[in-house]
Amino acid sequence: MWRPRRIALILLVGSLLVGSGVALGVVVALKSLETKPLFTTGERQIVEVSVGTSFAELANQFKQRGWIEYPRLLSLYARLSGRASVVKAGEYAVEPGISMSQLLDRIVAGAVIQHKLTLIEGWTFRELLRAVEANTALCHTLPRAAAADLVMARLGYAGEDPEGRFLPETYLFPRGTTDIAFLKRAYAAMQQELGVQWRQRATGLPLKSPYQALILASLVEKETALPKERRRIAGVFIRRLERGMRLQADPSIIYGLGAHFDGDIRGRDLREDSPYNTYTRKGLPPTPIALPGRDAIAAVLHPAAGDALYFVARGDGSHTFSATLTAHNQAVRKYVLHE
Repeated sequence: MWRPRRIALILLVGSLLVGSGVALGVVVALKSLETKPLFTTGERQIVEVSVGTSFAELANQFKQRGWIEYPRLLSLYARLSGRASVVKAGEYAVEPGISMSQLLDRIVAGAVIQHKLTLIEGWTFRELLRAVEANTALCHTLPRAAAADLVMARLGYAGEDPEGRFLPETYLFPRGTTDIAFLKRAYAAMQQELGVQWRQRATGLPLKSPYQALILASLVEKETALPKERRRIAGVFIRRLERGMRLQADPSIIYGLGAHFDGDIRGRDLREDSPYNTYTRKGLPPTPIALPGRDAIAAVLHPAAGDALYFVARGDGSHTFSATLTAHNQAVRKYVLHE
């Protein structure tokens, strides 16, 4: 609000800045900062405010863009409106039609541009890391293709395997956020989500810890992309664990093969023992095999009831579930061998 005392001060300072006789013009110019658009056509522009930038430096930047004529006049306006001493670093969007006053409000509030990066369900840690490395809005402090143990040590979790520990979702962040800060946030989000869901889990599950739930959820995530099937597949795995049966999950085989997987699982792959071969070993693999989403975690902790112990892919993304080995073998002959 422009009170009489403030107007008198403006008239006085304005006469000192631009000479007597035009002080009233100073008032008009100051008022225009609240209403006059900086520009009215074209695409939005970006203002970058570095850490430690003074308001005088910011005003000069605006002059260079052609938005104002008198930087000292803008400094006066900012002081009178209480905004000169609060300049927050970051990127700010300036759309056609915005006034200088509105832009200053954004800078004072720190309403910076938010960039985004989406972590996808089913990604491996390496795929996640490549997406982080490719994001140009992040500040990269990790070496490219950093070793997993180095990343986890930098995050403060030395000795932990990183697979599956970051929550898949879309994250918003200002430019300059470090890769470490981003990864810490995604890690904390998974810890939070897993903790909440673990406390609400169904009773009697053969899972001893949230981490075991995370491992099993990663298998469910990779087995199906159909939301309606997640709880059914989780139910199959839970019942097999309860009976001491091997999980026989193809995605775990593929993960264990790593770069050696060429698109086909062969008989020798099923027979060659490894920690991730759920055909040769009972129980869960030692770590998750991918990023499980919220729904996959929920499916594991609230599996569908039933008697199915087997399932086979139909070739269209869905599965056929069977309670007996005989019925399962029939389904395999139909959908895999096409007999």
